[in-house]
Amino acid sequence: MFADAYTEFTVLLLTAAVIGALGVRLRQPLIVVYIVVGIAVGPSALGWVTARDQIDLLAQIGVTLLLFVVGLKLDMHLVRNLGSVALATGLGQLLFTIVFGYLIALALGMTAMTALYVAVALTFSSTIIIVKLLSDKREIDSLHGRIAMGFLIVQDIAVVVAMMVLGAHHAGSGDGGWLAIAATVTVKLAVVLAVIAALMRWVLPHLLRRIAGSPELLLLAAVAWGTALASAGELFGFSKEVGAFLAGFSLASTPYREAMSTRLTSLRDFLLLFFFIDLGAKLDLSALGGDLGPAVVLSLFVLIGKPLIVMAIMGWMGYRKRTGFLAGLTVAQISEFSIVFVAMGITLGHVGQEALGLVTLVGLVTITLSTYMILYSQALYAQLKPWLGRFERRVPFRELAVEKSEAGPAEAEVIVFGMGRYGKHLAQRLARLETRILGVDFDPEAVAHCRQRGIPIRFGDAEDPTFPETLPLDGARWVVSTLPQLDVNLGLLDALRRHGYRGRVAMTAHAPADILRLEHAGVDRVLQPFDDAAEFAARAIGNEIHTQER
Repeated sequence: MFADAYTEFTVLLLTAAVIGALGVRLRQPLIVVYIVVGIAVGPSALGWVTARDQIDLLAQIGVTLLLFVVGLKLDMHLVRNLGSVALATGLGQLLFTIVFGYLIALALGMTAMTALYVAVALTFSSTIIIVKLLSDKREIDSLHGRIAMGFLIVQDIAVVVAMMVLGAHHAGSGDGGWLAIAATVTVKLAVVLAVIAALMRWVLPHLLRRIAGSPELLLLAAVAWGTALASAGELFGFSKEVGAFLAGFSLASTPYREAMSTRLTSLRDFLLLFFFIDLGAKLDLSALGGDLGPAVVLSLFVLIGKPLIVMAIMGWMGYRKRTGFLAGLTVAQISEFSIVFVAMGITLGHVGQEALGLVTLVGLVTITLSTYMILYSQALYAQLKPWLGRFERRVPFRELAVEKSEAGPAEAEVIVFGMGRYGKHLAQRLARLETRILGVDFDPEAVAHCRQRGIPIRFGDAEDPTFPETLPLDGARWVVSTLPQLDVNLGLLDALRRHGYRGRVAMTAHAPADILRLEHAGVDRVLQPFDDAAEFAARAIGNEIHTQER
């Protein structure tokens, strides 16, 4: 179709940009738009996609970065608090979806083997799509977002096990291979977790401290580590997604995770474009067949039944109905792995081609509709709230316990950018006045020094326009920058305003012209360290002289 792959990529990017702009104008979610672009340029329509290997590679890197960033946002405290509900909800959803899905498939006239394959395919949800939607809505760190990420990872591991079982069956291991598969998965998982734990304890913190002073090198190291463990996950049979997630999780306890996650966001979003285009291009519309009736029934079960299962489990475990509802919406679609799973069944001779067409149609319907359900989840909950009371215990004890354990100290009243000599002393004096402070610095040594002295601090770059979204701006009364660079301060001021900060701002300047620029930009107070220090010293000396004269 095109002269070379470069020209093909240019046309794909231009098409995605034009249709994406139209979709935004019509207020449509970009995920749906990109999938439509993939269908349009794929073999079912225009047939423009020929460089499948290159697109697939970029898509895989995008997925790797997506799951890597998810892992970055987790820590051991979160795992201890939410691990049990994630495991119970993930396994419970798998079990009940298989049972009900199997019965529905039998009622639709499918054979027992086909019904089993379809039921298992319906249990898988798209971690990639959910993470992208929750990240765009900034709900990935919410309680329901954390729980959803937990049980989606459980589902991903279940996908891997199911694929390995089918692979072993295809290789001729038969029934005797089941025990061997379980033992192999357990041993490999234990080895990988042990190696990662050792690296987290003795290697990664020291290595990151040495390179964190260079933003470019820190970004490169993050991408390299994420892709390395993704490749290792594939090698060990856990899939790239699980490996990338573990790579991010291994860095979640370091002070550099906010800096890495914010810098990876744009690169991740660009590469994920190719994943959604590739997903749309792989949908063979000619294989959909005429099974519209069964597809509608199964789609309704996925869109309504699966969220109800999650809500019932979470309500029984002691979570509020709102948390269960919002978490339940994240399973209201099937995964791209569902299509792969049924395709493997065709290869083994277990199911016919019509099952693949049916599951593909269910995937197209549920991915599209669930995207809207998640994007408008709050409005949807407001409409359905009166009928959801039976999904909540009289006392949601577990959610109350989580809130109590994560409450910690109150939000910072003052956020100080730049924890050098001036910023550190400013923070210490504010702390003595019982003011809640949070420091921010991009120097690993300064961060380590402040932590040793018990000063709350985050590793972050004031020049990164997306970093303020990770800060507790809602409770802050002042944001103070001790950085003297005018362009950095003006950029930080603009970023704070774009992220909705409404408190007061103090910034540092030395030159009179810079002072005027900051005042004109709306800074509430301009700090002049040398003048302030001279005034403080003069006042101290003057007080001493007057004391001696008395």
